[in-house]
Order: sequence, then structure tokens, then C-alpha cells
Amino acid sequence: MSGIYLDHAATSPTREEVVEAMIPYFTTQYGNPSSIHQFGRNTRQALDEARRVIASSINANFKEIIFTSGGTESDNMAILGAAFALQEKGKHIITSKVEHHAVLHAVQYLEEKGFEVTYLPVDEEGRIEPQQVEDAIREDTILVTIMYGNNEVGTLQPIQEIGKITSEKEVLFHTDAVQAYGSVVIDVKHMEIDLLSVSAHKINGPKGNGFLYAREGLWLEPRAFGGEQERKRRAGTENVPGIMGMKKAVELIQAEKVDRHEQLLNMKKRMLGIFKEEDIEYVLNGSISNSLPHVLNVSFPGTNVEAMLVNLDLGGIAASSGSACTAGSIEPSHVLAAMFDDHERMTSAIRFSFGYGNTMDEIERAAKETIRIVNRLTSM
Repeated sequence: MSGIYLDHAATSPTREEVVEAMIPYFTTQYGNPSSIHQFGRNTRQALDEARRVIASSINANFKEIIFTSGGTESDNMAILGAAFALQEKGKHIITSKVEHHAVLHAVQYLEEKGFEVTYLPVDEEGRIEPQQVEDAIREDTILVTIMYGNNEVGTLQPIQEIGKITSEKEVLFHTDAVQAYGSVVIDVKHMEIDLLSVSAHKINGPKGNGFLYAREGLWLEPRAFGGEQERKRRAGTENVPGIMGMKKAVELIQAEKVDRHEQLLNMKKRMLGIFKEEDIEYVLNGSISNSLPHVLNVSFPGTNVEAMLVNLDLGGIAASSGSACTAGSIEPSHVLAAMFDDHERMTSAIRFSFGYGNTMDEIERAAKETIRIVNRLTSM
């Protein structure tokens, strides 16, 4: 029996349609989009169409899309670019304690450069309140960066409410939407978002590709120097095959988003339902009602994460202890540590994340295998 992949929040399988869309840009349509000859012009036209498709998915203008190498670069470009561009106005930044390390390490670097950062606490579900943001804004605040949906526990933040506050206070608002994009509706204009980060490999696109939405008229200090690509905002020849793959992934996920949301949420509920039916001891980390449909984080008291992951892997199930970027770390998750003070709960937490290719039969088999493992480990 084949293995069951339940780690889609770490990365997702690239769909065949995406691979097929990329191939011509390796073999026949290989012109440099900055070249003025026909080969280059044809590639530039394809690149511009990809930009329009992606912009439309978040109600943006195609000029507001910057192609990047993924979520980490997008986060860094938004945070560092905005901070250094606005440092004459102020050096205060607001974020939360549960951000992805692409955000946390970026703001920590800024602290070393003389900026001041306020880290907002979260409740036991990993959520902040809009009032916390408003209360933290000062005269010298230049940027608020709060993730849309948490990569470890799935909790959604009140992005629209935060956007309204930052807009009224004339403070830039960035959101890391790497896990949320494709799972929830995003309208950057309605939500008053200034900067938004997305990665292609989370939505069945190719690795090494992403984009940053930057509101028109907003200047970011460049972090790469060389050519004048991406309207002088990111130097370097664009990864055209990857961008065309990302375009196809966006088209597919936009067409399927309603059904996809329902299917993934049903998988999450079914797994939890089986845990409950079998009367196994578990604790949900996060929320069901206010979370991403594809992320489920559960603690199993009496076990430890290393033993659980090894046994799950031996049982043919790919799961995670949280962020893939901290795999191998012996320290408890910073996200869970911010949510509650319970060492056993933190060190027995497993993240299951669902996606393209999963079936309800796989979810049921994985849940039952998880129960067998938990029972065996807790009886030892």
C-alpha cells in the first residue's frame, strides 16, 4: 500500500498540468524577456499575461505584482524594503509572536540595525485582536506585518480589520499569505493590504517561485542590484518556466477553490471525528471555526513528537511537527509556546496538513494508524 502524504503545508505535489505548462519555456520559448527581438518579445508577452492572471486572483493591478523566488524572499523584500525606504519617517515595526521565521528573522535583523519591534502576544488559539494592533501603533510606526493564516496551527488572523486600522493610521500593512492563498478569499483592495507574500509550491506549483503584491505607488528599497527587471524592484532575469507554472497553478486553484475548501475542511473534521469516536486522548491546537481548512495541529498527551513522527513514517504517513523550516530542531515550536505554557502539550504536537491528491479513505486510514501508534506509545 502506498504512503499517505499529509504534509502539504510544508510543500505540495506539483500538478501535471503545471509541469506541462512549464515545458515550452524550457525548450522552444526560451527567449530572455528583456531582449527586444521576437524571441524575447514572445516571452515578455507570456510573462505579462501571467502577471495579469495572478493579479486578478487578489484583485490587484498587474503592475503591482513582483515575481520572486518564493515566500521567504517576498517576506524579506516587503519588510526590509519598506523599513529601509521609510526609516527617515520612523523605525518602529509591529508583528506577532507566531509569524513564520521568514518574518521573525527579518525583523530581528532590523533590530540589529537600530529599528524597534513590538511582538504582539496571541490567545490560546493563536489569534491576535485588532485592538492590540491599534494600541501598539505609535507616531514612529512605519510597518505592521501580521500573517494571514498560521502555517503550524492554521489560525486565521483578522486581516481585514487590521487593514482598516493601518489604513486610517497611515501605516503600511504587510501580510504573509503563503498558507492562506488559495484557501481563503483575498481581496487586497477591500482588505486594505499594502504588501502580500505568496509562494507557488504551497499551491501545487513549482518550488523556487512566488510573488509579492506591492500597492501601486509604494516604493521599496531594492535588495538585489543589477538589471532593471520587475520595474527596477528586483534585478535578475525572471524564472520564466517557473512563473508560467505558477500561473497555471493559480488558474487551477482559482477554478477549484470552493470545492477545494469544502473537501479539505471535511478531511480535517473527519480525522478529528475518528479520534473522538475511538475515545483517544488528544488536544486540538488552534481552532476549527477560525482556521485554514487544510491545517490540523493536535497534541497527544503521553507521547513525544520524535517518537510519533518516526512511527508515523514507518506506518507510511508523512506528517510534521510544525514548520518544515524548523525540522530537526529540539526546541518546542515558537508558535505553540506563544499560545500556551504547557511543555507536554508542546512536545507532543503533530501537524497533519491535507491537499491535492488526498482522499477521504487516506484520511481515515491515517487517523486509525495514528490511534494505534498513540495507544502503543502511551502503554509503554
